[in-house]
Amino acid sequence: MDKSPDAFRTISEVAEDLDLPQHVLRFWETRFNQIKPMKRGGGRRYYRPQDVELIKGIRHMLYDQGYTIKGVQKLLRENGNHFLVAIGNGDMAAVEAISQRKQADQVPLTPAAQPRGGDDELVGQPRVKPSRRFFGLGKSDEEGPVQPDSSKLSRDNRALLQEALFDLLECKRLLDQVR
Repeated sequence: MDKSPDAFRTISEVAEDLDLPQHVLRFWETRFNQIKPMKRGGGRRYYRPQDVELIKGIRHMLYDQGYTIKGVQKLLRENGNHFLVAIGNGDMAAVEAISQRKQADQVPLTPAAQPRGGDDELVGQPRVKPSRRFFGLGKSDEEGPVQPDSSKLSRDNRALLQEALFDLLECKRLLDQVR
């Protein structure tokens, strides 16, 4: 017997429905504070329907669209949960409506406050967005990679290594499915 659409789901049900390993869901809970399953005795997780919808959107952006975890975190921060839920459901009309509402909420600058220079210049942002930094490339020397004789990694490097490990584990999982 199938559960109703409003029923809470266990981690194994969500993992099976979205074709994700359970450890990935637990990892995403640490990276996306918007995912908050209820925990019962013994730490058993129960995902609400809105949690499952959000996870579906996160999965789509990470796996299908090629976003990084930081990129999806930024999307959530800037657009909210409803945006990713709409993307996960393929509801492009809702995605467009959220984007238009966000643009309408932004107050346009008066002509005197407009930046001088090219039309593509934005206030407070670089003209060309830098590509994703990898192990400190593009940073100043004091923020750069840790020297080999140093005993600790910077926070950014640790996060990049964790992302790389996650990607490798996901590749291993996909290869194991093919075998």
